[in-house]
Amino acid sequence: MKVFEECVEKVGIQLKLGLSIDVPTRWNSAYKMLDTAIKYKRAFSSLQLLDTNYKHCPSHEEWVRVEKICDFLMPFNKITKLFSGSTYPTSNLYFRQVWKIEYLLRMNMKNGDPVIKEMACKMKIKFDKYWEQYSVILAIGVVLDPRMKFKLLEFCYKKLDENTYKEKLDVVKNKLYMLFEAYKATSLTATTSSTASTSRCENVIASDDFGDEFIEYSVQDNVQNGKSALDVYLDEPQMDMKSYASLDILNFWKDNKHRFGELSLMACDVLSIPITTVASESAFSIGGRVLNKYRNCLLPSHVQALICTRNWLSGFELDDKGDDGEVEDVPVRVPTESSEA
Repeated sequence: MKVFEECVEKVGIQLKLGLSIDVPTRWNSAYKMLDTAIKYKRAFSSLQLLDTNYKHCPSHEEWVRVEKICDFLMPFNKITKLFSGSTYPTSNLYFRQVWKIEYLLRMNMKNGDPVIKEMACKMKIKFDKYWEQYSVILAIGVVLDPRMKFKLLEFCYKKLDENTYKEKLDVVKNKLYMLFEAYKATSLTATTSSTASTSRCENVIASDDFGDEFIEYSVQDNVQNGKSALDVYLDEPQMDMKSYASLDILNFWKDNKHRFGELSLMACDVLSIPITTVASESAFSIGGRVLNKYRNCLLPSHVQALICTRNWLSGFELDDKGDDGEVEDVPVRVPTESSEA
């Protein structure tokens, strides 16, 4: 380690990252290991010259492969962090990111590098197991983003399969209108019950300078020749993509509540659905708090009951932090037939 530190100084690398090793029980450890290794590439080459015991310095071809694998894994690292972030992003981010994962996997299943191709094929099998059927309610969140609407869904579905994209769009559209009709029915019930309380407000407006003419104009503007609030929203042009980073989607619907009424309430409910309910590190690590060397013969049903009970009693407490602020992963032994017996 001292010789390596000398090599780092010698080649002029001024980084305080430190090296990472691959940990099988941590989902992003392979990417972290490769990402940091690339930054110390020249130090490894220098170490090979100074230390005769160092026999495993990667060749030029191996470094090229490392860079390719790192580029392949980087989007998955970013997307997983986005999904499992403590800020719980709004659901309009869900569809784009899941689609991006599927698209990247499909492209890399044809990669010329056999190692990356094999990785992509194995990841695609796992993806199909959990994500093959996109969540419709979270896909609706994209439509309720004024920068995306149905155009993004059409673009993404078409990139994956031109033969089925229309069918998939129709499913999302039908579900969207069904959900909106349910919100309209709820809104009509609430409006009927509050007619007496709103009559005084109408009298105040009517007595203003504009009087009944302003009320009539507002009603006509909202009706839009028989169109619903959802139709009006979908017919409006999409917002400029330059405002992508600055737009607060929840504030947008809050500010436009007077224009879209029950649609704004529906949008806030849909967009506030968390993409994940637990951080990925916690999901992978919680088993270690139940299974240890004294209790590794529990049946899977008993393990599930213990985890569920603990969640009811105290919830998830992320207290086992590593140096980098992430939850330390604890390897879990899977019961075998002999151990269960």
